[in-house]
Amino acid sequence: DPFDIFQASFVLKNAYPNFPKGTVHMAAVNAHPGGDTTYVALEYDGHYFIGTDNGLFSIVLDQPPSKVVELTINQDSDLMTFPEKDLFVKAACHLARGGTLEVLGRTYHNLMQRTVLQPVTESNLIKGSVIYIDVYGNVITNITANDFRQIGKGKAFNISFRRPGYDISELYQSYDEVPEGEKLALFGAAGYLEVAINKGHAANLLGLRVGEILRVDFFDGRGV
Repeated sequence: DPFDIFQASFVLKNAYPNFPKGTVHMAAVNAHPGGDTTYVALEYDGHYFIGTDNGLFSIVLDQPPSKVVELTINQDSDLMTFPEKDLFVKAACHLARGGTLEVLGRTYHNLMQRTVLQPVTESNLIKGSVIYIDVYGNVITNITANDFRQIGKGKAFNISFRRPGYDISELYQSYDEVPEGEKLALFGAAGYLEVAINKGHAANLLGLRVGEILRVDFFDGRGV
């Protein structure tokens, strides 16, 4: 969903560390102007971020940014219908040339905060939710490898969904470890539990959407 802040934050959070320090990242999700819309630029971990103060950055960043400014630079147009072009690019070019945040606007102290849904854990059970579906239909959940290890303790497990008949009880290292068209579960590069189908679309087959709940039950027996 191009308007979903939580999905956008997942992409940005896992993408930006792969870029060199000094990179400028523009987050143009729900950037349409409005009466209470605030645009910001900030510095964090040697990277620059530009976007709308809509809570996205509170999800992306693990710690408060070292500097934040509200963008107040002059626009090239009186019509602010496309801030990504009229404002963000101008600010990004300034930073890419070695400019400072202070030139772009005044210090800003009140970044909007959003709460990220966390898995619910019990003895021998994790209830997680779908946080992202990629272009291939791979379903990424909010269950981390650490969650899995701490609750499961190496036990056998069963991953189940709202749609019956598609349970998974084994983890794999790569998509091609199962025949084409077969479902699988693995921990992706970002460290989250992922459900996929080799050369298929897991979200469609399993009827999963962002926000859907899945569960992992652990029981006595040696897990894979």
